[in-house]
Amino acid sequence: MLVSSKLLGAAILTLVLLTATAILVPLHTNATILSHTMIKGSQVEGQGQVASLNWAGYAVPAKEGTVTSVEGSFIVPHLTCTGQNTYVALWAGLDGYNDSTVEQAGVLGECNHGKAYYYAWYEFYPSPAVFISGFVVKPGDNILVTVSYIGSGEFSVTLKDVTESESYTVTGSVSGALLSSAECILERPEVNGHLSTLANFGTAYYGYDYTNIPDTCYATVGGVTGPFGSFQSVTGIVMVNYNGAALASPSPLTPDGSSFYVTQG
Repeated sequence: MLVSSKLLGAAILTLVLLTATAILVPLHTNATILSHTMIKGSQVEGQGQVASLNWAGYAVPAKEGTVTSVEGSFIVPHLTCTGQNTYVALWAGLDGYNDSTVEQAGVLGECNHGKAYYYAWYEFYPSPAVFISGFVVKPGDNILVTVSYIGSGEFSVTLKDVTESESYTVTGSVSGALLSSAECILERPEVNGHLSTLANFGTAYYGYDYTNIPDTCYATVGGVTGPFGSFQSVTGIVMVNYNGAALASPSPLTPDGSSFYVTQG
């Protein structure tokens, strides 16, 4: 049977594209990724600071039913990868500090077989994270996350890559959400039921003073909106391992109360 040169060329192009796609498909596709509620560590770090096995950053805990929105921003960090599979999630959201739900969105960084991959996602925990198809993020991008309670157990979540002028909005319902905290967090997520090994992210930057995205990290508590540092209850969170050694630590908040960075160790 004769095959025209056009058909043959199309077939070859299709094969090339399928091969390229196979190379770029993340190897964790079938894994269940969870950005978990905060798991408290075995020690308290100091006044205004707590230890966690999975979170680092800042939270604003408050009376149940009073925390109705958060806006957070961060810069996607460059990962340094070895042969080990490691992960890091950067996000902003509501709840999870002292209750059993989290409403959030952010970026997952994965080191897999020595290569770094980055994915945009949202999550209405305890449901697994949902990866946003076609939403491309890369190191150095400035990311904005907005989470708002819209009533009757419903939340609106927007993730925006300000650098690339790309955005995604989704609404979802969460049963039992207490509206009791707001966060800007770096996390080692749960992968297939186990806390992952934290990726080598170097330093991650959050808030207006680093991203130039105004009014981040800001929360609305009891109808009052302000930077995290304007709330008396603001709490720094140090990520530790099971032996209490620091894995990731936040800097002090900047003088305007909106910004900080998280460093390895």
